[in-house]
Amino acid sequence: MNFSNNLEELEKKDKLQGKIMKFIMYKKRTEKEVWEKFKNEDRDLLEETIEKLKELGYINDKEYVDRFMNEAISLKNLSIFELKYKLYAKGINDSIIEEYISNNSEMLEEYELLSAQNIYNKKKNLQEPKEIILYLQKKRYNSDTIKKISGE
Repeated sequence: MNFSNNLEELEKKDKLQGKIMKFIMYKKRTEKEVWEKFKNEDRDLLEETIEKLKELGYINDKEYVDRFMNEAISLKNLSIFELKYKLYAKGINDSIIEEYISNNSEMLEEYELLSAQNIYNKKKNLQEPKEIILYLQKKRYNSDTIKKISGE
């Protein structure tokens, strides 16, 4: 009786681990994303599996932030605020986000300035400068950044 229960438990664990591995190998995920995707699974088993995957480095929110920021910076025009918000939405801990931002503040400020300049250049033939500035303010660009690109 006890042996079959253990075997059944091992099979459940193995099946869950397989599902989670497939989920995180398809695309890197945050710990929160894994929790949300598998929230209906056995909580203790899920917690044990997530901890094991964190130990093995398959789930690592700090690495996720690095990768996310590098991709966003190379592909998108976003304010630092928008980058932070997207990471918060992924369930990244505030301290991890703030640590990344403080360690990379100079690079992020340059990125935000370039991003704002790109937006300004794209919109300048279609909109008045004041409209573009309002747009950048709405997107939460730093006021110093907006002043630099608008020439104020």
